[in-house]
Amino acid sequence: MFDDTKPIFLQLAERIADDILQGTYAEGAQVPSTNEFAAFYRINPATAGKGVNLLVDQEILFKKRGIGMFVSDGAKAKIAAERQSGFVTDFVRPLLAEAAALQLSLPQTLSLIEQEATR
Repeated sequence: MFDDTKPIFLQLAERIADDILQGTYAEGAQVPSTNEFAAFYRINPATAGKGVNLLVDQEILFKKRGIGMFVSDGAKAKIAAERQSGFVTDFVRPLLAEAAALQLSLPQTLSLIEQEATR
């Protein structure tokens, strides 16, 4: 379920964002309550609340007082854009740096990527 690599509330927020990105929760749809997340994942409700509130702060979710939490309009695109930026920083730049260190040209690098993609 959760691991020790980062705080549980961050992992929960990432799981909810994953679900939004994959279409489990559509924009405008209600998401489970903090208590429902806590019960499902067997975590402290305060921890679940911290994860959900992080997404509220990022404008991925919004609260309707007395009703619950909902996915914001544009949330899927916002999550995708943030992850694409992280993908470039975490994977593309290091890949290109390693390719340069190996003296691989861009076409050679792209060819290797294409070969792996077709496996």
